[in-house]
Amino acid sequence: MHVISYFKGFTKKINGGINVPHRKNTQHVHSEKMPCPPYVVLPMQQHIGSECIPTVKLNDTVKIGQEIAKGSSDFSAPIHASISGKISKIDKILMPNGTYSKAVTIESDNKMELFESFKKHNVTTKKDLVLAAKDCGLVGLGGAGFPTHIKLNIPEAKHIDTLLINAAECEPYITSDNCTIIENTENIINGINLIQQTLNIKSAIISIEKNKPEAIKKLKSAISQSSSEINVMTLDTRYPQGAEKVLIKVSTKRVVPCGKLPADTGCLVMNVSSVCTLYNYITTGLPLVSRTVTVDGSAINSPKNVIVPIGTPINEVIKFCGGYKKPAKKILMGGPMMGIALTDDTMPILKQNNAILVLDEKDSKLPKETACIRCGKCVKSCPMNLMPLAFEQHVKKGAFENLIKLNINNCMECGSCAFSCPANRPLVQYIRTGKFLIKKNKIK
Repeated sequence: MHVISYFKGFTKKINGGINVPHRKNTQHVHSEKMPCPPYVVLPMQQHIGSECIPTVKLNDTVKIGQEIAKGSSDFSAPIHASISGKISKIDKILMPNGTYSKAVTIESDNKMELFESFKKHNVTTKKDLVLAAKDCGLVGLGGAGFPTHIKLNIPEAKHIDTLLINAAECEPYITSDNCTIIENTENIINGINLIQQTLNIKSAIISIEKNKPEAIKKLKSAISQSSSEINVMTLDTRYPQGAEKVLIKVSTKRVVPCGKLPADTGCLVMNVSSVCTLYNYITTGLPLVSRTVTVDGSAINSPKNVIVPIGTPINEVIKFCGGYKKPAKKILMGGPMMGIALTDDTMPILKQNNAILVLDEKDSKLPKETACIRCGKCVKSCPMNLMPLAFEQHVKKGAFENLIKLNINNCMECGSCAFSCPANRPLVQYIRTGKFLIKKNKIK
């Protein structure tokens, strides 16, 4: 057995970043499995990459775990039925990012029957692992939605020596990963062991913020019985610790250059819930059809961690959490720092959706924007050492070449700059606009 290191008494800090209110109201709340919704809506675009193509037609009957859509290219992940029932609609819906996606609606038969063709997977090679991740329909469950099989299919020229498990969960309110760790500890450790052995990765680091003591305790206990080299690294509680490039730097002291990938630094980064889901699929055959979602905010009657069938309308999830206790003035898919505001509560839960945050009028009111006082707080708080104010100025001028010179594409839109700005400048919106215009005008 390898010697296990826990980095006792040791916390890692990031450069820049901000201290945000934790508001982890559901940290000690066990997950609850919600009952079958009356219907689910499954968009064909639930990942970074090309849209899936439906393999079902109207009035077909389907069961849980049955594939209903195939990837249109290697850079996409198949989609499976999350409830049993009848295909009642195939049309387009408006997605949170403002684009349209084809979507398949399944009307429930209230039976929640499982597809009969489930089987366990014998994973011994990289090819086996990649195929399992693809067949599972797995994407990054921390919010990115990057197809996991693409991430695991590491080019032969790249040497990976560190598997980095992202358990930081640094956004306020969100505790879905924390809940998954506490309730599925052994599966997570077994999943890490399997990935290490299959990909021949020497060591693994589970990076987790120190405000999750119960999860840390359970991980250490499970690791003590493991035969692999797994370290638990306790991170300082500071946003945005969980951002991929930040996590790599703070956990390994390696820097991912602009335009490069973690594999270029010898790291493979996976979200902790993604690892758990992959192991569950390999051992049971049940693909990604549900996930744990934190439901919280000042307008929610009973905040919870809920195990939700993917595609469930948000209003059904909120109903399960006791409904609204105050009028909902803002609904976010995700956390308050990087979440996307929705137009209404009929949007379905997506694979990469780890939280629903509903705010009342007081918490959703935007502060008044004033003139920049050139205090430099936006620069000081940026974990990527960028100049957010300069981005705003050059976007207004249309000086796109200057944006590229200032590495605007290295910005991960974490919102640290806007949060720390005393003038309440909408810096992230300017940055997103700049990136969009650079892409639209094909400027390099």
